[in-house]
Amino acid sequence: MRKLTRAGFVKSLIVVPGARLLAPSNGHRQDTASVTALSEGEEIPGSNSSTDSLRTFGTAGKEELLHPGEELSLFSHQGEGCLTHMWFGGDWPGYEATRVRVYVDQETTPSIDMQLFAGHGIGWNDESAPWGSERVGKTGQPSGLYNTHRIPFAKSIRVTGQLARTVVTPQPFWWIVRGVENLSVWLGHVQLPKSARLKLQVHENVMLDPLQMLEIGRSPAAGALYQVMLTVRSRNFSYLEAMLRAHIDGSTEPVMLSSGTEDYFLGTYYFNRGLYHLPLAGLTHKSQDPEGNCSFSAYRFHEEDPILFHRGFRLLWRNGEEKDGKVYGPAPPQSSQVTSYVWIYEW
Repeated sequence: MRKLTRAGFVKSLIVVPGARLLAPSNGHRQDTASVTALSEGEEIPGSNSSTDSLRTFGTAGKEELLHPGEELSLFSHQGEGCLTHMWFGGDWPGYEATRVRVYVDQETTPSIDMQLFAGHGIGWNDESAPWGSERVGKTGQPSGLYNTHRIPFAKSIRVTGQLARTVVTPQPFWWIVRGVENLSVWLGHVQLPKSARLKLQVHENVMLDPLQMLEIGRSPAAGALYQVMLTVRSRNFSYLEAMLRAHIDGSTEPVMLSSGTEDYFLGTYYFNRGLYHLPLAGLTHKSQDPEGNCSFSAYRFHEEDPILFHRGFRLLWRNGEEKDGKVYGPAPPQSSQVTSYVWIYEW
């Protein structure tokens, strides 16, 4: 039995039996699956030491034109594997809202459909740079955006780009897309099943009343929460009192993921020290404009503290917080404008 070494430590694989999935409403059977967890000091049972099947693929585009109203194919590849890297360059008004779509296994509706800034954890067109983490970053103005999301596929992968609707003239675009055939996907120390697929769920510019709940993520299957990006704007910052709630495997009682919104993103006291960009989480924008609008955006990854589910998942955010009749914050929460990007692996 071979031992796996990562960063100088001997680790092992433990096979955790996967739960049987509930039959979906259309009556089709879903296959059972298992996840593989990494632990210290044990051997890998029956692992294959060969890397011969691993093949790097990719491309780069240099100053190719995006035309208004047209979806340009940036890259396509046939086979099995996962994307490991994307980078984007360019400079024009409306660049931040350029759409990037990822089509997996010949799907006609993309699993991932994102605006460039929001897809990299940035809200409110924030130009702060350079900054970066292992998974996302921004090195220039307005571009130099990169990510290393692992996006698995079994048959094919296609990445496209399209100008925002507000852009009416062609614009030169630069990009890099790269991946590896037959590469396993890991979420922290957990190896995901081969059937795992990464999906992005988006809510854009939703208006919420004070204390209103918004379901920002949902899955009927088995899987794991990968990433959350949230942007909010309101007349005060009292919405940051909101606790994030996860309903796992159909439970009516939520797992409370935070005591407030800022601490979910690893901040404190309404992000009182300003912007930060860490491997697990980052605050990519915070401001109060002359009209009194209080806005923020932040990202959070769940690789080192996996949130796994077997029979469904719901993730909720609330516009402010109330408990036992007490409404929290220095002032009552106001109506808020919310955009959320929730990335979920499903299998």
